[in-house]
Amino acid sequence: MEWQEKRQLVKVSHLYYKDGQTQAEIANKLGVSRPVISKLLQKAKDEGIVNIYIKDETVRTVELEQQLEKCFNLKDAIVLPNDGLSSERDKRAVGLAGANYLSQNAKGVKSIGISWGTTLAYLVQEYPYERHEDVQIVPLEGGMGVKEVEIHANQLANELAKKMNGTCTYLYAPAIVETKELKERLMELQDIETVLESSRQVDIAVISIGNPFQQSTLMRLGYLTEQDLSELEEMGAVGDIGYRFFDAKGNQISDSSSQKIIGITLDELKQIKNVVAVVEGEHKAESVLGALKGQFIDVLIVDEKLASAILKLTQ
Repeated sequence: MEWQEKRQLVKVSHLYYKDGQTQAEIANKLGVSRPVISKLLQKAKDEGIVNIYIKDETVRTVELEQQLEKCFNLKDAIVLPNDGLSSERDKRAVGLAGANYLSQNAKGVKSIGISWGTTLAYLVQEYPYERHEDVQIVPLEGGMGVKEVEIHANQLANELAKKMNGTCTYLYAPAIVETKELKERLMELQDIETVLESSRQVDIAVISIGNPFQQSTLMRLGYLTEQDLSELEEMGAVGDIGYRFFDAKGNQISDSSSQKIIGITLDELKQIKNVVAVVEGEHKAESVLGALKGQFIDVLIVDEKLASAILKLTQ
């Protein structure tokens, strides 16, 4: 049995047997019919997961999921067991969970926005080949230059469109330009404004979250300097989404780069009806917590250590 199927069986069992919810309540929560819940409960018994008590180590991650959903009013939370995996294998596992979630929720979706980063690159790699000819994939921000182009939003949009047999648009502009004036001139170009307007209107946005001070991809690629870090630290930054930095309360930071970014703003991201954050790494706990407090996230997909660290910060 695949992990994703086992997770669903354990989650439904936990809601029914431990939380005491009715099958109708669970069906409403998960967006399925009551007979589907009944069949899942029966299968959980048949597979030996339920035998008077919930019998599977996955229960600990399901409990973390429920705590995250309740604490932050999330539509859904998915927590992956770490099981002693390396960081790269954790990222791949979290990326696979993100791919599964997106695949299962792509029906009827006309547009998907995607940000950048290594975890999202794993999501795209793990996404199955499907046929969604009507879907359009849109980058949420510009490119970053010539380094590691395989994790740029444009590249990920292109690769995901191939996997879904859909179409994609490209944002032919850097994510961060040299001056505010150059940004304003570029924003006057019709092609750029059209793509940005499309990104504001997507049905689902898939993002990740960065920590500028620990294991920062922006720092590793040379897009952040020590001076930038000092400025961000003084301003109380804890994380970024698509190069937009925010503080512990989820307020956007007006640092020196904020007026030179070509991409959607955090306020615009908040208006998208389903924002899926796919994040790996315990060192990002404060960053994800800030994003949750800023109410930028509807669905959170993380590893177990990160989930535990986030909840510990709320105590």
